[in-house]
Amino acid sequence: MTQFEVRKRDGLARQGIFTINDEQIQTPAVINPIELFPDLASRPLSNIPLQADAEFVQRYAGEVLDQPIPAHPQMSGNVSSGDAAIIAGWHTALANPRTYADWVETFLSALPPDAARYAPASALPSNVAMLIATGLDLFDTIAVDLKSAEGLFCTPEGIYPGSWLDEGICGCSGCRTGDLREHNRQALLHEIRFATALLQRGELRELIESRCRSDASLVSILRHLDRKSDLMEKAAPIARTTPFRAHTQESMYRAEIGRFEDRVIRRFTQNTWDVCVLLPCSAKKPYSLSQSHRKFQDAIAGRAHEVIITSPLGVVPRELELIYPAAHYDVPVTGHWDHEEQAILAEYLTEYLRTHPYRRVIAHLEGGALEVARKAAASAGISLEETCTDGRPVSWESTGALRDALAGERKRAPDIVGGTLAWQFGVKPDTRKMIIKGRFPERKVFAGRQQLFSFDPGTGLLRPTIEGWALLPNCYRVTIEGFVPQGDILAPGVQSADPAIRDGDEVFVIGEGVRATGRAMMSADEMIRSTRGIAVKVRKVKKS
Repeated sequence: MTQFEVRKRDGLARQGIFTINDEQIQTPAVINPIELFPDLASRPLSNIPLQADAEFVQRYAGEVLDQPIPAHPQMSGNVSSGDAAIIAGWHTALANPRTYADWVETFLSALPPDAARYAPASALPSNVAMLIATGLDLFDTIAVDLKSAEGLFCTPEGIYPGSWLDEGICGCSGCRTGDLREHNRQALLHEIRFATALLQRGELRELIESRCRSDASLVSILRHLDRKSDLMEKAAPIARTTPFRAHTQESMYRAEIGRFEDRVIRRFTQNTWDVCVLLPCSAKKPYSLSQSHRKFQDAIAGRAHEVIITSPLGVVPRELELIYPAAHYDVPVTGHWDHEEQAILAEYLTEYLRTHPYRRVIAHLEGGALEVARKAAASAGISLEETCTDGRPVSWESTGALRDALAGERKRAPDIVGGTLAWQFGVKPDTRKMIIKGRFPERKVFAGRQQLFSFDPGTGLLRPTIEGWALLPNCYRVTIEGFVPQGDILAPGVQSADPAIRDGDEVFVIGEGVRATGRAMMSADEMIRSTRGIAVKVRKVKKS
């Protein structure tokens, strides 16, 4: 009897509990495969190459009734929820980054989300973070033992001569006793524990961006995966509780950035202003708290729509500056944007200006941000006004020029609630009678005496009340049947779910005679395909 329940997700990575014969194993984990799966010792014809075609697999893949169940790109339907799926030869995929990314998308994604995935003879300290990040759960010491037999010293940063054992680089028990195999095993265990800790914090991406620097294949795998934007976006949580560290070039392609900008371009709407001012970002987040943006807002005085141009996000309308990751990112500040960076950001701004037409667009920018604005304006076919007169946006002369440029323009108030709802749910109800009460972090949205929403201080997103959901029809719904929730809703109880739902989204639960509001703990796809785990963390239930 086997079971697998995912307890925590970070992109494609999972942390969970694998249960076999009453033994519980916290994953990701290193196992002794023969002790855990005795059938492997005598199982014939089980090492079918991943590259084998369908005819070869059909000829040689025999029926397996014991755990672990073989999984292969050319086999479907043989792995069930709760199984341990063994993927023979997965280490060979690491040498072909494009194929690796393709298999993650089409093969691993097709496996039940609540089946554990075992990659035999694959894990090294230098690659196990990537293996975990791409959805694998169980590993063994075969790969590091082979490196030990070759006299090689394994570290998370790479593989080095065995003589390094005597260099005092590591203080593990293996190094203290001169046991190379023990060192390599300890290095693997330590890296898995470290990766798991970061997974639980939502910081695994930062680890693989740093670890892959020593292996060109791992860099290529990461880049190929990032090109699969649909796969990565569906797996990425809607928000994290930790800072978004954009410290490498690969950070520009993270799923959270693509999602944020796609929603800014496709979902976000504003009909208050017909004049736009493009502003530089600030080191302090949210931008409004910085001295520079206080000067900008004083000069603008509500006479134009404020849109921040920043790397790596691209375009951040003022209404969305509190939404993850706009208020949570950390980026090295050099004052220089390279050509690739400028091209990516200019593409975002071009699309924004095309889908959000303004009568006037003013660039109060300098340096790379100004070059981005010029390229985007040319691509969008609009005339760009520039008000940074001396190359310093915060100078008295530049802010004075900005103030003068807006002379005669009508003063208006921003619609923070409407802008946030449009970005978050793709729906913008009539917000004219809504008011925000309270101070950060306890801000709530009312219409008269009726509370409709509250702001989540950690993410900047809105949490609808059951009454608030009435203004957001036909979106982010989870349907249950046959029971009234007495607590959190488990995956087996979900009948259907809006495909737009991601881990961390606010959702509205509908059942026979019951309504509930809460937060999704997994994506819609996992809600439907999983047989274990919490699908929705319920905040309030109302019988109807």
